[in-house]
Amino acid sequence: MRSRPRANEAHLYNPLTLASPTTMPEYVEHSDGATEIGKLSAEAVVGEYEAAAKEIEAMGTDLLERVRQCEAVTAESLAVTDELKEVAARYRAEAKRLFVQIENCSAAVADVRKTCIALRDKLVAPASSEKEKK
Repeated sequence: MRSRPRANEAHLYNPLTLASPTTMPEYVEHSDGATEIGKLSAEAVVGEYEAAAKEIEAMGTDLLERVRQCEAVTAESLAVTDELKEVAARYRAEAKRLFVQIENCSAAVADVRKTCIALRDKLVAPASSEKEKK
């Protein structure tokens, strides 16, 4: 009794079952004449590559999510920038109002000083002319 096939019968002996074709990616298929070890090795390698490719695709999906987040932040930033422009415009308008008010107050103070000086000169002038008469 033989437990192993003879060397010339090795191609008829198939003790291992290959993984089902659904576990292999559809873009590969075993070629005719490939050995059992070659088939298993190729399946293992292509399986690892396929797992890596799926991880790469997942990174792309994550990257797209980050892009969406960046777009949202950009949109919010643009809205805030518009608000800041409005606040700056209000500050400028207030600065202009205060500028005009200060100049007007300064002009009013100058007018009051002129009036006071003129009045003082009128009051001092009669007193000094009375002193001269004496």
